[in-house]
Amino acid sequence: MKLTEKQKRFCDYYIETGNATEAARLAGYSQKTAKSIGQENLTKPYLKNYIAKKMAEKDAERIANQDEILAFLTAVMRGELTEQTLRGIGEGAQTIDDIEISGKDRIKAAELLGKRHAIWTDKQKIEGEAQVVIVNDLDD
Repeated sequence: MKLTEKQKRFCDYYIETGNATEAARLAGYSQKTAKSIGQENLTKPYLKNYIAKKMAEKDAERIANQDEILAFLTAVMRGELTEQTLRGIGEGAQTIDDIEISGKDRIKAAELLGKRHAIWTDKQKIEGEAQVVIVNDLDD
């Protein structure tokens, strides 16, 4: 179902404010009916789908995914990145220099990658089905 312009504005304001009544009011619904319209709009499946889709798009832009995190940790571990630090140049002045990432940070990145790939795990995960048999071997 196609959203009306007012419904689309409602959804966008709801994403922004998290408040259905406020979103309805900002979208152009009357102050008297904003609360009931806001709650009603949140029950409509096509509006809920639109809101969920827009939220997923926002999250994809803002939140790093698994591949990004693993690529970053790998680059840190390999020493491909640098970090900035302040260095005094005399008379209270400072300059910003790029330096190699410390060995401690590279080791931590390697450790996190190892945990991700279960390299350091001594425990084994065993799945399956087993039958339990109880044998009564006690004499009376």
